[in-house]
Amino acid sequence: MRLIGNFIGRRAAKLAAVTAFFTLAFVMFAPQAGAQSPPAGSQPCEARPAPPPETIQTIFLKNITQQNDLNDIATDLRNVLPRAKIFPMQSQNALTLRATDEDLAAAQKLIADLDRPRKVYRLTFTTTDVEDGKRTASQHYVLLALAGERTIFKQGSRVPIVIGTVQKQTTAQSSEIQYQDVGLSIEATVTGSPENLVLRSKIEQSSLAGERTAAVAPDPIVRQSVLQGSAELAQNRPTVLGSLDIPGTTRHQEIEVSAELVH
Repeated sequence: MRLIGNFIGRRAAKLAAVTAFFTLAFVMFAPQAGAQSPPAGSQPCEARPAPPPETIQTIFLKNITQQNDLNDIATDLRNVLPRAKIFPMQSQNALTLRATDEDLAAAQKLIADLDRPRKVYRLTFTTTDVEDGKRTASQHYVLLALAGERTIFKQGSRVPIVIGTVQKQTTAQSSEIQYQDVGLSIEATVTGSPENLVLRSKIEQSSLAGERTAAVAPDPIVRQSVLQGSAELAQNRPTVLGSLDIPGTTRHQEIEVSAELVH
């Protein structure tokens, strides 16, 4: 009987030890399993919204007259609308844009503000001969100048000048001739607004010094005077640009200009 009691006691002790082990294992692993579940009240990550769709559109410019105008408008659009893709087409005077509808609407408004007809001015240059302090005669030269573009006026003669000779297959030689303008030349560029007008001009007066025989020298001697600079203009009010000495004489010419807005 004692042997049976000892056997039953050992089996009970072993069973109690096994039960305690599994209980401890359950307690150790249960918190980790609970930590993997999302906490109460948490929300899943939201997906980022897709970017707005883009549209391709070509806008033709109506009033540009040179390549710089197209480049300036394209640069202005890139600065204002950095997300838009802008491609200038010089041969068509057009801009191709790839942008959202919102940016396209802003680009159309900006282009309408920039692509406007240029101002046209009537420039009247007056040259007055002065000798011994007396004004003897005046001449007027009228030019139509488009704002931002150079206007050239020339009046006089074209003088041939021999710059070399060309040896042909035969024994004969032919002269290579270049022509030079002699007389009055006016170059004018108007910039700015009608209220703040700026004129850049170059006025050149040239004449022949005299006849030269071919035996002495084949090329003529040309005398010239040049007046070049910038001046601010007030509409319908003459502005004196300066004076030019007339080569070969004791006279000089006073030069003034006035500007009038045409449209």
